[in-house]
Amino acid sequence: MFDSRTKWFHYGVILTPYLPTMPSLSIKNVPADVIVGLRERAAANHRSLQGELLALVTQVASQPVSIADAETGQRARSGYKSIEQIAQEHRQQKKRPYRKGPRSTELIRQDRDAR
Repeated sequence: MFDSRTKWFHYGVILTPYLPTMPSLSIKNVPADVIVGLRERAAANHRSLQGELLALVTQVASQPVSIADAETGQRARSGYKSIEQIAQEHRQQKKRPYRKGPRSTELIRQDRDAR
């Protein structure tokens, strides 16, 4: 199409065509060792650092964000547990409710009386 140097002349006025630009991303406070690792990875893939970052971001963005839970059929983010899964694990670990210690109402009353 057009490059950024293309100029149009119309009645003695130089017009520059509108060229849509790609949005850009910025990542701040990247540790030095991460930058070194990315530069080494880019060199191994015969890319610039910018090209390597774009390839990585494109690869990650094309992957599905969530997976189907086989038991419930609900969708959950990969690497995360639903509240139902956490509750189920808690119930398996703690068969009986806690019997020792003060009740919550007693703790609240003590706190109110202390004021």
